[in-house]
Amino acid sequence: MKRTLSIVGAGRVGRTLGKHLRERDWRIGAVVTRSPATARAAVRAIGAGTPLAWNGRVLIATDRAHKGGSVGIHPHENNRGLKGASAPVAGGRLQMTFRGSELQLRHRVASKAGASAPEDSVFSRLFAADVILLTTPDDAVADVAKSLASLVGAKCKGKIILHTSATLDRTVLAPLARCGAVTGSLHPMQAFGGKVIPNLNGVIFAVEGEPKARRMAQSIGESLGGITVAIATRDKPIYHAAAVLAAGSAYPTIEAGVHLLMRIGFSRARAMQTLVPLLRQIFDNIERIGPRAAWTGPLSRGDYAIVAKHAKALKAYPREFRQSYAALSLLAGRLLAKNPAAALKKIKRALADG
Repeated sequence: MKRTLSIVGAGRVGRTLGKHLRERDWRIGAVVTRSPATARAAVRAIGAGTPLAWNGRVLIATDRAHKGGSVGIHPHENNRGLKGASAPVAGGRLQMTFRGSELQLRHRVASKAGASAPEDSVFSRLFAADVILLTTPDDAVADVAKSLASLVGAKCKGKIILHTSATLDRTVLAPLARCGAVTGSLHPMQAFGGKVIPNLNGVIFAVEGEPKARRMAQSIGESLGGITVAIATRDKPIYHAAAVLAAGSAYPTIEAGVHLLMRIGFSRARAMQTLVPLLRQIFDNIERIGPRAAWTGPLSRGDYAIVAKHAKALKAYPREFRQSYAALSLLAGRLLAKNPAAALKKIKRALADG
């Protein structure tokens, strides 16, 4: 039996997960973004799904099968809450001021928008799925969860709702849990930059949440060819900090190296040509024998005079360069040196002499 997935916030992560799951025989239900155009683009990228546009209050089905799309209104937006309200529709914004029952209001809004099915069908498209995946940016997850809980209430009872934040845990979905949803999180340890949809084979998926949600998250991760690791709710921030420290810090440190080379006459292309092969070799060595065994450079040799010379030369550059060099040197001494206490003392002295 095919399982169904709805995706809320179908950006790079949502499109990637949706496309790969569709290829693995999942049925894609609602695909929700902020605008009709991006919702349809997400559906095209995934290869399936019903595009919906949602601004947190008004939900619009934007598939071409309906003239203007079907419209659903936040159920708590009664005649008082919707006075003077507006909703985005193709070709502009829909202005309205209504009185009357919620159902009458929906019909009148749908009539204004040229919609064909204004009742609960739009909401049903979103919550008809077995799993609702929230792939919004971290700072939007709490608001989305709160709005969805207000939108559907008990209709989400028993539904599995997962978010893909690296740092947040299931507690951010508390409003949905109070409505009866089963909540958790699923995070692929993968960079999603650019337009290329990455292959997720062998990628680590961190999963946490209520037991049923965690089992579903594990099933999704494994079906994508990933390796699932269950982590405690309290450990999500450290899990993400590890990734940012190890991988995210590479962006500014590499750019700093490029900047230094360009200051002494290298072109950007030549600077990249100088550093990238070195980085590839380092990562190959790390993968093969581990960071400590692969460690090279003046600190690994105990050549503290070079460290002092580097620190002195970096005084001519913005202070963040010297501070970063110092912090990374001290971190290396702490974690990689055979005698950390002795190494740290010598590194501090070299930095002070520089």
